[in-house]
Amino acid sequence: MQTERPLEERVEPASEVRDVRRTTCCVVGGGPGGAVMSLLLARAGVDVTLLEAHPDFDREFRGDTLHPSVMEIMDQLGLAESLLELRHSELRNFTLQTASGPFTPVDLGDLKTKFPYITMMPQTSFLEFVTREAKRYPNFRLVMGARVRELVEDDGVIRGVRYESEDGRHEVRAVLTVGADGRGSRVRKLAGFEPVKTSPPMDVLWFKLPRKKEDPAGIVGRFGRGHIAVMLDREDYWQAGYVIPKGTYPEMRREGIAALRREFAELIPEYADRIRHLKDWQQMSLLSVESSRCPRWYRTGLLLIGDAAHVMSPVGGVGINYAIQDAVVAANVLSEPLKESQVRLVDLDVRHLAAVQRRRELPTRLIQRAQALIQQQVLARALRSKEPFSPPLPLRLLLRIPVVRKIPSRIVGFGFWPVRVKE
Repeated sequence: MQTERPLEERVEPASEVRDVRRTTCCVVGGGPGGAVMSLLLARAGVDVTLLEAHPDFDREFRGDTLHPSVMEIMDQLGLAESLLELRHSELRNFTLQTASGPFTPVDLGDLKTKFPYITMMPQTSFLEFVTREAKRYPNFRLVMGARVRELVEDDGVIRGVRYESEDGRHEVRAVLTVGADGRGSRVRKLAGFEPVKTSPPMDVLWFKLPRKKEDPAGIVGRFGRGHIAVMLDREDYWQAGYVIPKGTYPEMRREGIAALRREFAELIPEYADRIRHLKDWQQMSLLSVESSRCPRWYRTGLLLIGDAAHVMSPVGGVGINYAIQDAVVAANVLSEPLKESQVRLVDLDVRHLAAVQRRRELPTRLIQRAQALIQQQVLARALRSKEPFSPPLPLRLLLRIPVVRKIPSRIVGFGFWPVRVKE
């Protein structure tokens, strides 16, 4: 059902559109899911236009983790070796320092894969790599700085989008429009989809800290009294995350940045000298942690994937990988029907779109359920605790069993339902 948009969101008449282009699939959002889906469709012979709202891919504090599932997909495309020639680091386990000592809930080293690690690579580099590969196909078109303002609709069928760029307003007509534009999806709002939200018990403050050459590589994580700190190795700097109870950011600001520096230094004292570089709240980005899922991911002529369809918690860092898995399944299911539509000039049967959601909804539900369990049983307890925190004893005992110990690694590495690129 369409919803009435606020006055400030209403668009100018279509008569002021400068030009109208036609394509078979219009993908809105040049993040990992949108970029990979565009590449796969172009590779299959489908005409694709990818619209990205920003003038470039360079944004701070975006997810930079490519799990084994994504690396195997890139390997199936013959691109893994080229991708790994780009600057990156490898993370083989998650080890957290707790009151009871080191705790390693995830160790990817035992996975049976060519890539038993998480590839830490700036998302900018990954997106530039994927779109560069897509440009090898003449049926792919990338438009940067394209801000979608309106869906083109005819008798309830989505026929494309209208967007603004520096040179005016444009229209793209398409058999299928894909909303891959992230957690704040404009396409989702314009289509009238309402996600069902949960409220995870935390927010995350992200900021940069200097990194020295002699610093150990990988990830640093600490549980403290009511707070959690994490530092991710970005080679040139540390991306630091400070996990706080939900909604406490205004109170933290009132207490002052000196209090934040002091608490963070208590959690990770060996990096206390770095925290002095944090002098202003403007150096930080607040991530309001959210988890949600749309009951329906499609309408006739429209499909949502990735965070546009289901916003992931940062627990486990699986958001990028689930978005890319959505893209692979969508391309597997839709390539042939889209090529038929392209040749015969017929609409896409909505049953194909339903098939994409049907194949991806259960894995999404399961990972969100697992994230919620970790948030409630581990993270929420740590954030409420006034004493040094240790993981629950039953959890620590379970993870000593070899068969059980492999389960979290398998889920983080591949998800609940690994996918392959259809040849």
